[in-house]
Amino acid sequence: MRTSPKGLLAGLLLLPAFSLPAMAEPTTPAPLALTATATARGLVITTAQGTVRIEPWSERVIHVLAGADAAWPGNYNPAVIAKAARVDWQASETPDYHALTTKQLQVRVDRKTGAISFHDAQGTLILKEPADARRIARDGKISQSFALQSPIFGLGQHLNGLFDYTGNTVHLQQANRDVAVPMLVSPKGFGLLWNNASVTDVDVGLPISWGHPLQIRSEAGGGIDYHFIYGPEIDDVVAGYRDLTGRAPMMARWTWGLWQSKERYRDQQELLGVAARYRAMNVPLDAVVQDWQYWSAGNWGEHRMEPARFPDPKGMVDALHGQNVHAVISVWARFDTATRNAAELERAGALYPKTYTNVYPEGTGRWYDAYAPAGRRLYWDQISRSLGRHGWDGWWLDASEAELGGNWGELRDVKTAAGPGAAVLNAYPLLHTTGVYEGSLKDSPAKRPFILTRSAYAGQQRNAAITWSGDTTATWEVFRAHLPAALNFTLSGIPYWSADIGAFFGGKPSDPAYAELYTRWYQFGAFNPMFRVHGTGDGKEIWQFDAATQKILLKYTQLRYRLLPYIYSASADVTGRHGTMMRALVMDFRTDPQAVTVPDQYLFGKALMVAPVTSAKTDVRTVYLPGQDDWFDYWTGQRHAAGKVIAAAADIGTIPLFVRAGSILPLGPVVQYANQKSREPIELRVYPGKDGSYELYDDAGDGQGYTRGESATRRFTWLQSATRLTIAPWQGRFPGLTARQTYLVRCGPAATDRGVTVVADSSAVSVDLPDCR
Repeated sequence: MRTSPKGLLAGLLLLPAFSLPAMAEPTTPAPLALTATATARGLVITTAQGTVRIEPWSERVIHVLAGADAAWPGNYNPAVIAKAARVDWQASETPDYHALTTKQLQVRVDRKTGAISFHDAQGTLILKEPADARRIARDGKISQSFALQSPIFGLGQHLNGLFDYTGNTVHLQQANRDVAVPMLVSPKGFGLLWNNASVTDVDVGLPISWGHPLQIRSEAGGGIDYHFIYGPEIDDVVAGYRDLTGRAPMMARWTWGLWQSKERYRDQQELLGVAARYRAMNVPLDAVVQDWQYWSAGNWGEHRMEPARFPDPKGMVDALHGQNVHAVISVWARFDTATRNAAELERAGALYPKTYTNVYPEGTGRWYDAYAPAGRRLYWDQISRSLGRHGWDGWWLDASEAELGGNWGELRDVKTAAGPGAAVLNAYPLLHTTGVYEGSLKDSPAKRPFILTRSAYAGQQRNAAITWSGDTTATWEVFRAHLPAALNFTLSGIPYWSADIGAFFGGKPSDPAYAELYTRWYQFGAFNPMFRVHGTGDGKEIWQFDAATQKILLKYTQLRYRLLPYIYSASADVTGRHGTMMRALVMDFRTDPQAVTVPDQYLFGKALMVAPVTSAKTDVRTVYLPGQDDWFDYWTGQRHAAGKVIAAAADIGTIPLFVRAGSILPLGPVVQYANQKSREPIELRVYPGKDGSYELYDDAGDGQGYTRGESATRRFTWLQSATRLTIAPWQGRFPGLTARQTYLVRCGPAATDRGVTVVADSSAVSVDLPDCR
C-alpha cells in the first residue's frame, strides 16, 4: 500500500487506573474485541476502550496515537514541525498479530491484548509493550509502559550524576539546572519522542524476566502520543528526531572561540577593560557578555541600560567590535510590575496575570506568555527597539524555563495562550527562543542569530540556541555530574551545550584548591561545543590566577583556537548531516558493551576522544579505548590497541586526549580571534592504521549566505596501503574563499617532525608519508 500520511500512530487502553507498578511482572488481561483497518494514513486499531492509530512518517519513523476518539489530533506539540512523508508500506495479518511494514520496520499489534511491538526488517524485536500498557486516568493523567532490553539515555540535562538511567526515575520539569527534553535513545538502535509538554516522570526499571520495564507518566494529556524512531545507529536516530523537529542552523564562526563573562560587569568601563586586557596579553578571545541588572532599580524588563553606568551602549559595542570582540547581553522574560513593557504586554493579553515571588531582592515579577504568537512578537520588538539598535551580537535568555517557582499545584493552573500550564508547561523555552530567533533573523539578516539559554525543549536546536547547565556550585561532585548530564543532553538530539567554567557559585582564583578545580573544568570546557567562562563573586579572567595556572589556561585556549577548522567543520556536519559534536561513546560504539555506559569519556567531533579529570590531586586516570581500531595519545603519539583500559597520564597540565586510527586532524595557526586571517599553513595530522578521509568545511563565517549554497568543502583522503594523503580541490565557492592554501602534512604519532609542506589550489595534490604506518 502507498500512503501520504499527515498522521499519527498509537496505542492505548482507556482504563480507570493510572499507573502500573514500575517493577511488576505484567498480567495478561482477557482477550480484546479488536479490529484492524488499513487506511490511507496507516493502521487503525479499534477496541471498546478506544482507538490506536499507527502511522508511518518515514521508513524509520512511526507515529503512534491512542485516544478515545479516532479523530483526536494529538497532544499540544510545538516541537514537531515536519509532516509525514510519502511512504511505501503494507498491512498484513497472522493468527497472532496485525502488522504494518515499511522497508526498515515492522509494527505488530497483538490480536489478543492490543500490545504493540516494533521489529526491524528481519523481524528482530526492538521494543515492545507489555499487556495492559496504555492508561488514562479520569483526572487526565496518562501512562505508557514498554519492555526493553537495553539502557536508556537522553531526556535532557539532569545534574544527578546518572548516565544510564536503569533503575532510576527521571523527572521532566523545567527548572534551574534541570532541562526537560522528552526524547530518549537506546543502544538497541531506537529513539522515542514523547509528544507531551506536561510534567512527566520516566521510570526505567531494573531487569526482570521480561526485560527492563520502562514507564512514562505524564500529569496531563488527551491520550498517548509519541514517535518511534529507528536508526539503528544513534546518529540515524538523532537525524530522525531532527527531521521531525527542525534542523540546527549554522552558528557564526566566532561562536566557537573563547567567551569571557561574569556576574556581573558593573559598568561600561569594566566591560571594555576586560576585552582590552585580553588583547594586550595576546590571549585569544571572541566574546564578552553583559549579565543582568545593568538596568535601573524597578526597571527589570525595560531592556534599557542605566545611563549612569552605561552612558553610551552603542559606543561600547562599537569599541568591542573594533577589537574583533563580539558582545552578548542578558535579557529576561520577567518584568517588574510597574514597567512600560509590562503594561504593553498586558494590553496585548500576553502577560501572565499572576505575580510570582522569587529569590531576588526585587521580590515579585510577572512573566510574559511565550505561547501567544503576538506575545512573542511584542517581546522581541521591545528588545529590538531598546537594545537591538546598539548592535549586540546575541542574546542570553536567562531563566527561560520560565522561573515561576516550581510548585506544581500552582503551575498547573497557569493560563497560557496554548492552554493550561498542566498540559503545556515544559514547552516554554522552545516558544521563548522561537520568538527571539525569528526576530533576530528579521531585524539582523546579515548576522547569524545566537541565543544562550538556561532551558530547552524538544525542537530547540532549530532556534540557534545553546543551553547551559544553570547556576551550579564549585565542587568536584558537581563537576563530575556535568559529564553524564552533558552527554545525555546531546543524546536528546539537541547538539549544543555549555556550562559555566569553574561553576557559577563559589571559588576564589587565589585559592589553590579552587585553581585546581577551575583548571580541570577549563580543560573540559575547551572540548565543549561552547567554551565559556562565567561565575559570581571574584572574576575568573585569566589574570586572576597565579602564573603557573595561567600558563595551563593559555595552553588550552590556544589549542581550542588551533582546533577551530575542525570545530567549524563539525558544526557544518551538525547543520548539513544532523551530526553531533559532543558524542557519548554509545554513538560510535553501541555494539561495544564496555563502551555503552561509560559516563566520563566522549568524542569531540569524530576523531578526538576526551577523558576529563574530575577528581583532585590526580596524575593518572583510567581510560577505556573502545572499538577495534588503534588509538593514539594526542600529546605523545603513543599507539594503543583498542578494547582495553589504560592508565593515562593526567598531571595538572594534561587532559587525556586520544585520536582514532584513520583520522586526519586539521589544526590551524594560533589566532587572537576566530575570523582572524593568517598566512601560516594549516597543519594536517594523519593518524595511521586504516584508510580514512576528512571533509574540511568553510564559508564566510557569518550571515545567511550558506543557506544559499555559498560554502565550500575540501576532501582529504588517506590510503594506508600506499601511505599517501590526497588533497582534493575545493568544491563550491563563497565570497572570501582562499582558493590557494598551504598545508603542513605530518604523521600524527610523529607530529614533532618537520612534515611536508604543500600548496593546494584547483588541482588535487598527493603527499607520501612512507613512515606513517
